[in-house]
Amino acid sequence: MGNRIVFGWHTLQAMLDRHPQQVLELFVLTERRDERAQKLLATASILGLAVHLRQREQMDKLCESTQHQGVAARVRELPVADEHDLGDLLDAISVPPFLLLLDGVTDPHNLGACLRSADAAGVHAVVAPRDRAAGLSAVARKVAVGAAEVLPFIQVTNLARCMSMLAERGVFLVGLAAEAEAGDLYACDLRGSLGLVLGAEGDGLRRLTRERCDRLVRIPMHGHVESLNVSVAAGVTLFEALRQRSA
Repeated sequence: MGNRIVFGWHTLQAMLDRHPQQVLELFVLTERRDERAQKLLATASILGLAVHLRQREQMDKLCESTQHQGVAARVRELPVADEHDLGDLLDAISVPPFLLLLDGVTDPHNLGACLRSADAAGVHAVVAPRDRAAGLSAVARKVAVGAAEVLPFIQVTNLARCMSMLAERGVFLVGLAAEAEAGDLYACDLRGSLGLVLGAEGDGLRRLTRERCDRLVRIPMHGHVESLNVSVAAGVTLFEALRQRSA
């Protein structure tokens, strides 16, 4: 596996707290002299990590972004989790699984926001296709504000086949679809073993994905807008499930 650059305070803090062995070196903006930066430097010293001071233009180039918040790290890549890891995870948990499946979400900002909401709602793992979908890029990790470092993200070769496997394990698959006129999200039982399935930005669920769902539901809309951004829809759906599961 190779190395990659990650950036943003929450991402770096989560990496240092949960996976310090992955962090190879840190980069800090020269003018960062605040308490937060000093704490980061102290942690780096304890871990024996090299710290490099960089000018803003150098940081922008290193991160290929201006949204680094003045901190970045070069980290060691870990193997991508796949179908086998998902099976192991399901075998290991002792409570009904709570999963989020994303069918071809390509915007890393949306993926990061979905990961953040999923972690907050207590999801056990997020599942997405390996191809034609966003992966855990530096942008997705920053938007996830640390959730990407603690929440399992599973990339599968064939999402429809993975859904069939989940169904065989007793996971009830609920797909979100605007045209599901008879299926109100708030009238659907979201307790028990559950996989919430959301489609790509604009296109929604693909045919095979839709066919693997046990039920299709929609979020009731009362304004002029017909649909929500996928990350907003994920948040609404996840927290309705959390409300029911916590009752």
